[in-house]
Amino acid sequence: MQASMEDIVALCKRRGFVYPTSEIYGGLTSSYDYGPAGAELLRNIRNLWWKFFVQKRPDMVGLDSQILLHPNTWVASGHVSSFNDPLVEDKKTHKRYRVDHLIESWLAKHPDDSFVVEDLTLEQMAEFIKKHDLKSPDGNDLTAPQKFNLLFETKLGVVEGEKSELYLRGETAQGIFTNFKNIVNSNRVSLPFGVGQI
Repeated sequence: MQASMEDIVALCKRRGFVYPTSEIYGGLTSSYDYGPAGAELLRNIRNLWWKFFVQKRPDMVGLDSQILLHPNTWVASGHVSSFNDPLVEDKKTHKRYRVDHLIESWLAKHPDDSFVVEDLTLEQMAEFIKKHDLKSPDGNDLTAPQKFNLLFETKLGVVEGEKSELYLRGETAQGIFTNFKNIVNSNRVSLPFGVGQI
């Protein structure tokens, strides 16, 4: 018998490892808070990781950069323009799927060398779905493809209309890249060296 996600979450909740975020207000999808046992477990794992990968190595230094970085960081890295996926939604189950993966799966069963999935626009993907009556893995109808930005957008500031548009860090390493010169100058490290961050 395979345990469902609900069974696992219920067990973790009873044991004090994780609780659904804002549960008393209906919860927040895919978000969990660490309970007392979970917080200790998380701290122990982080401490072991830090000790093994940073403190015990002479060629490593540590960093803890902010989760909010200047928006130009994400423009320069290409995340703003290209860090998005074309997704469709199963109209019945509301599960989301990458449409390019669904098309590639269909093409694997129906070879057609003239197709390069990466070159398809959203409109062409929508036409493909309609022409071939593409269904979700559960066999249900799909919505039209949409681009889903994988960066989490937020605002910084207190005055309405003057807030700066920011993104939560799209990848942990980005703070390492933007602080590289500072790390080299302040630690007198020589190449090759590594930077660890959790």
